[in-house]
Amino acid sequence: MMLPVLGVSFLALVLSGGAWAFAPIGGGASTHVSITGTAVLQKVTEVCRAIAESEGRDFTPTGNSAEELVQACLGPKATGEVSAAKFKSALNEIYVQNGQVDRDFVNSPAHHFNSEAFAEGRRLITDGVASIKANVRKENFQAARETLGRVLHTLQDFYSHSNWVDLGYTEPYANLIRPDLPLENLADVNTPTCRDCANGGFCSNSILPNILNEKKLTSGYMGIFSSAKPKGKCSHGGAADLTSSEVPRGGISKDERRSDNMALHTAAVTVATTATLQLLDDIRGAAGDNDYLRFMGIARSSVVAFVIDTTGSMKDDILEAKRVVNEIIDSKKGTQDEPSQYILVPFNDPGFGPLIRTTNPDVMKREIAKLTATGGGDLPEMCLSGLQLALTGAPSSSHIYVFTDAVAKDIALKDTIVALIRSTKSTVSFFMTGDGAGARRRRRGLESRAATFETYKDLAVASGGQAIGVTKENLPQATDVIIDSSTSALVTVLQRERNPGKAETFSFLLDESLNNITIYITGKALTFTLKNPSGVTQKQNEANGKLGTVQTVGNLFRIRLASNKQTGLWEISMNSNQPYTLKVTGQSTIAFIYDFVETFEGPHPGYALISGRPKAGMPAMLLVSVLGRKGPASVKVADIALVTASGSVVVGGALEDMGNGDFLVTVTKVPAGEFVVLLNGTDVVSSTMFQRQSTTQMSISKVTIKAVVDRSMEPGKAFSLPFTVMTDATGGTYKISARNDRDFKMNVPNSVTVATGGNTTGVLTITVPANTPSGTDVTLTIEAVAPGAVDSNYAVLRLSVVTKVTDFTPPLCEVVSVSVDDCPADPAACSSAFWQLSANLTDGIKGTGIASLTHRQGVGSLTHTDLNQTVVAAAFNASCCSLTVELVALDKAMNVGTCLYTKVTDLTPPQCEVVSVSSVDCPADAAACNGSFWQLSANLTDGVNGTGIANLTHRQGVGSLTHTDLKQTVVVAAFNASCCSLTVELVAVDKARNVGTCLYTTKVTDFTPPKCEVVSVSSDDCPADPAACSSSFWQLSANLTDGVNGTGIASITHRQGVGSLTHTDLKQTVVAAAFNASCCSLTVELVAMDKARNIGTCLFSIVPNAGPPSLALSLPLLVCLLVSALFTTSLRDLLI
Repeated sequence: MMLPVLGVSFLALVLSGGAWAFAPIGGGASTHVSITGTAVLQKVTEVCRAIAESEGRDFTPTGNSAEELVQACLGPKATGEVSAAKFKSALNEIYVQNGQVDRDFVNSPAHHFNSEAFAEGRRLITDGVASIKANVRKENFQAARETLGRVLHTLQDFYSHSNWVDLGYTEPYANLIRPDLPLENLADVNTPTCRDCANGGFCSNSILPNILNEKKLTSGYMGIFSSAKPKGKCSHGGAADLTSSEVPRGGISKDERRSDNMALHTAAVTVATTATLQLLDDIRGAAGDNDYLRFMGIARSSVVAFVIDTTGSMKDDILEAKRVVNEIIDSKKGTQDEPSQYILVPFNDPGFGPLIRTTNPDVMKREIAKLTATGGGDLPEMCLSGLQLALTGAPSSSHIYVFTDAVAKDIALKDTIVALIRSTKSTVSFFMTGDGAGARRRRRGLESRAATFETYKDLAVASGGQAIGVTKENLPQATDVIIDSSTSALVTVLQRERNPGKAETFSFLLDESLNNITIYITGKALTFTLKNPSGVTQKQNEANGKLGTVQTVGNLFRIRLASNKQTGLWEISMNSNQPYTLKVTGQSTIAFIYDFVETFEGPHPGYALISGRPKAGMPAMLLVSVLGRKGPASVKVADIALVTASGSVVVGGALEDMGNGDFLVTVTKVPAGEFVVLLNGTDVVSSTMFQRQSTTQMSISKVTIKAVVDRSMEPGKAFSLPFTVMTDATGGTYKISARNDRDFKMNVPNSVTVATGGNTTGVLTITVPANTPSGTDVTLTIEAVAPGAVDSNYAVLRLSVVTKVTDFTPPLCEVVSVSVDDCPADPAACSSAFWQLSANLTDGIKGTGIASLTHRQGVGSLTHTDLNQTVVAAAFNASCCSLTVELVALDKAMNVGTCLYTKVTDLTPPQCEVVSVSSVDCPADAAACNGSFWQLSANLTDGVNGTGIANLTHRQGVGSLTHTDLKQTVVVAAFNASCCSLTVELVAVDKARNVGTCLYTTKVTDFTPPKCEVVSVSSDDCPADPAACSSSFWQLSANLTDGVNGTGIASITHRQGVGSLTHTDLKQTVVAAAFNASCCSLTVELVAMDKARNIGTCLFSIVPNAGPPSLALSLPLLVCLLVSALFTTSLRDLLI
């Protein structure tokens, strides 16, 4: 459950040092995002450091941002740019699903360990972990990340919603992730657990003494729809919990830090973070270090994906595809442009596939060498079926290249392909060597009549790719496009299309960070003139001009700018009456990622991802994350707008800075037709302005289709999935279609009937073949088409197939002998001496058997006997310079057992002493914190016999950390930060991996949130007919105070409702607020933050035709809000 958090975005990663939105708010609350982000950062850093050590190189991040972490992890391996876009996207996927638990399963005790649902909660965790491991093994990383987000939410809730830390436990409950171990000493349903809080709210020491003394495990009961709970039981607590008003009143939730639970809240956060680390470490053990980093999105951004027609006339095309793949592999080996993954999908008629996916370039060479041109010849081919496999099998934002000389036989898949392009944001380019009108003999029928090369052009334009028509002889000149885009840190500066063509001048900004700038133009009978900021020009017929080189092949112009390009505003003047496209790309680590969102209401309001097209008739909202060269502080965003792809309409959005490079963008009037996202800003590093654009085209719809995936599928069993179709337009019969990329059998209703402005639920069924391997992911696309095909929308879902796990016991490891006698007493003489360790490993009588045995600590060689033996004997030999080893055994059910041995004698962590703190410049008014800074100085030592400090970072606080040479006996550290972030935790790791910390935070004495009282509401002008709402308005007035001893109100905003908010001077004792809004938006939540960062809210909703307005959520309204929210993913993360 949640404490409303002001300005919190799931995109505001703690990985960039911790934006203030995730620093203590309301006296020190921690969110699922901050806990997850802290643990993910620590584990990724640990894995990157381990890999670096095994490769004999240093791991030295230059800062704490995601960009700098990825650069340190991947950068030293090769030259070139390293983008963190994949890493941030991967983290966002985890955070989204974490928030979705509180939206889709708000009333499920098991998902939150409420109401003593311990066995059910553990089953969710262990089933989820099994699914994650199976998906990682099959390299289905996105499905694994989505499951991880949900699992972590449930795991973290245990420590906040149960009495685990109240019982004095400081370590995680290992049995939660070990179903082979019993859940012990649970309070039964008839055992009273709490005393009554006389004040009716939270109170300290509410758990009964006998429960604490007997170490009985319990959790609070939570009632959203009912106040009923067993006699004497604890409640969760809070305004949304109806049981908290029943004796015993109060609650034991540690979701937020309050005056009655400060120590318990801190303990719950600490243990939840440790538990998250343990679960991540278990997944790391099953995945291995390299695949764990790929799972977390730490990988070079380039992916080479080919979809190739293998019918008889494609011999020359296949030879060219082979040449291009070999050139990419050979020319980019050892650089950051070397692809992180290779994908190949052949198609013919009637067959297509299989999808071949590998990280090994030699495997890709062998697979593409096997392709031969056979069959086909007289029909259109299964091109879109092959493309569907590539879109669902490749990572998001991939570049996919299709080679064909025939039109698509499977034209019915076109809408599905568009949905997948929009969902994955992948770019598709076509190399078309036929004439598109039937270079082969065509059959009569709908398919061949409907499909032309225009289909491919439409798909290319929708994705931001190219549709290149060339002769087979000229194909080798056209494939330079593939080599250009098979690169790391590729960004789009500008992309436009005109159909029909017209004379027009396009301008675009080039910044200092851009390299390898290339302009692509497709079209016929066109001329252009390119002009740089100094006025120098070059025309299309100048192959080698002053600005660059122009290559022409087929309908493609490829302009490669000279490396000494000028920064500033460039222009290109186009002239043609034929359709044409224009695209400007380059390499840069300045980029952005985005998602369309919508607000949701209910007990825990916030923002939710939109899986299909945004809703028409209302403002569009986007959450945008901007990446800089040295983290988010190295860029300044000027504006973000929606731009029509085929026109000149630019609609700017209102920006709300969420911190950490993340922005909430609201566009009040969405442009008609297809549009893209355009971002302008300044690169602080070079002080040059930059421009970036999304490539995937989007449009709005009055139809919405939503579904929630709540479990995995099992081989041999049918899986039912409810979905809901909603419309704001005229009702009627809506056609339903669904497809999955595995071609599993499905039963789908042909249509559903939806009333005007209403919704209808349908159910589809997928039957999974019994022989489907565990870890297989299934991409399901559901589409709803309005009557007359005037509108449509879609939902794209990822489902996992997981075989039921029966072996939950990890392998056992026993160290048999260690020989370290040859190791010298003087560590400086270690390099010429060696030591040995022997161990026996078993998987028990009923175990599935050991599948692999590796080591992840220690630099040495590991050998072992046959893994099929009951007892596997392992031997590890290493230099005396590396006196630690951790053996990792994985059984066939992917349970992980470890064996850690160390000869290290330094067991004392570094010591940290705060020497001075200078915060006199910080204003008393928290709202004025932005322009002021504070400093902290600390001394760190590792003791007389310590091994010395190896690394010094900070994991709380937003600021810069500097320090003297780590080789010194006393390391002097200095931390400088904005007065908006008054907490810092320094973390020192010595060479024996001992960790010492230093936590400093300002003392908070005001724990009382501001009070909000609605004074008046004027809604008489709102019409009874909701369809007529747009021209009418309503008003609300409220008074806000912070009490006699309060620190005073620092800010007032609104978090629900689309309207304007004004208020009197915040320094007044009573602040008067006025909210004015359209009658189309009948809800508002005012949010007041005082100078101690306590949050107070005021929620008001008008329910049409439901009597007088109410300040509280009535039960019918609450039910309505929850039901409407069941199919939306929350982006506002809830507290543990």
